[in-house]
Amino acid sequence: MIRLGVNIDHVATLRNARGGSAPDPVAAARLALTSGADGITAHLREDRRHIRDADMPRLKALDAPLNFEMAATDEMIRIACALGPHACCLVPEHREEVTTEGGLDVAGQKGTLAAKISLLKAAGIRVSLFIDPDRKQIETAASLGAPVIELHTGAYAHGGAGELERLQKAALVAADCGLELHAGHGLNFENVGPIARLQGLAELNIGHFLIGQAIFDGLGPVVSKMKSLISQK
Repeated sequence: MIRLGVNIDHVATLRNARGGSAPDPVAAARLALTSGADGITAHLREDRRHIRDADMPRLKALDAPLNFEMAATDEMIRIACALGPHACCLVPEHREEVTTEGGLDVAGQKGTLAAKISLLKAAGIRVSLFIDPDRKQIETAASLGAPVIELHTGAYAHGGAGELERLQKAALVAADCGLELHAGHGLNFENVGPIARLQGLAELNIGHFLIGQAIFDGLGPVVSKMKSLISQK
C-alpha cells in the first residue's frame, strides 16, 4: 500500500495572510490523518512564509509520522535535530521562488551534504533527498547514505514530453541502488495514477492541490479520494 503524506503548508499560507491563528495547520493535519493520510509533511522555510517555528512541535506531537521538509542549512539542521521528526526531506530553496522549482543537486553538493546527512542520521532522523529523476543524482544520493529519495514530479505534472518515461527509468535506478522511493510535486486527481504505478514506489507527498481542492470539496473528502486513487495500482 502506497503511503500518502499530506503537505499542510498552504493552510499556514492562508493563516498568515491575515495573521492570527486561523486556519490552524495542525487542525488540518489532524483532519487529513483521520481521512486516510499516513503522515504529515511541512516545509519550514528560511523566510517562514507559511509554516512557522511554533507549528513544528505541535505537528510533531501528533500521533503520526512528521516529514520535515527543509533546506540543508546549519539553522535547519539544528532545528531538526532538536525537534526529532520521523523524517527530514532535504530540498533546494531560494527566497525568490514561489514553490520548489526542481530537485536538489546532490551531485554538485556532495561534500557539504555528507556531513549534514550524518548529523541528521545520528539524531535518529530518516533522511530523504528531493531530487530530479536523473541517474547521477540518484546514485550520488545512495553513495551519501540517504535511505530515501523523493523524485520531483513537477516536469511530468506540467506535461513535459517524455517525463513519465524518465520517472519510470529513475524508479528502476533507485531500486538497483537499494533506495526507498517517494515522489511528489504538482500531482492531482488526474495525473497521479501513472506515478502511483512507478515500480517500488512507497510514498507520495501531495499538498497544494489537496488544500486548494478542499475549498470546494472539503479536506476530508479530498484526502480520502486521493488515498483511494493511489491505492488503485
